[in-house]
Amino acid sequence: MFPSSHCTVCNHKLGPLELIPVFSFLFQGGKCKNCKTKISWYYTIFELLTGFLFLASYLRFGFSARCFMALALSSILVIIIISDYKYYIIPDELIIVGILLIGVGQFLVGGGSFNTFQWQEALSQLFFSLVNGFGSFLLMYGIKLFGDRLFKKESMGGGDIKLMFVIGMALDFPLAIISIFVASIIALPIAIILMKMKSTHEIPFGPFLSLATLLLFFLNWDWVAILTIFA
Repeated sequence: MFPSSHCTVCNHKLGPLELIPVFSFLFQGGKCKNCKTKISWYYTIFELLTGFLFLASYLRFGFSARCFMALALSSILVIIIISDYKYYIIPDELIIVGILLIGVGQFLVGGGSFNTFQWQEALSQLFFSLVNGFGSFLLMYGIKLFGDRLFKKESMGGGDIKLMFVIGMALDFPLAIISIFVASIIALPIAIILMKMKSTHEIPFGPFLSLATLLLFFLNWDWVAILTIFA
């Protein structure tokens, strides 16, 4: 939000016609209107992804508290995917906003219908979502400690651990555990390709964890059924 959208080269502040997702990029030929510097395709790709996720949120959950959670989760995780992939950073501000928004969403889900809102159930839902978030955070921290001792170096960033708090609140504790395994499965082939392209063994886990979380949240799988498959 601060500073407002601007060209990172000439600091030109973008006007309303330069802020239309996808179309502004196309109309300007993929260049800054002021200094003509080429704009990265990243912006357009993730604008399309965010738009798709917003549409999917409504089609999947309708006008509901779950839709609100899907919109919040999509917005936060898309930013995390970009930030962690490009800069190896998951900002604390996103984690704080995520906890607040998912907390509001879980509170609304627990309350049920707006006409006959159940305050006690809403508070109970919020409480257990926080417990699930804290439990997921502790689990991820335990995995980090084990990895650090096993590899004799830092095996995981602090951002991934804090992100698990948000994921635990959104998915609940059992499904949050499964998200780690799903993320690992997604990460394996992609990590191999990225290591060859970047010639580095440092691959951020946040983007894969975010993708796994979105997948599980939108599919809304029954975690008991999933565990039965692996059993």
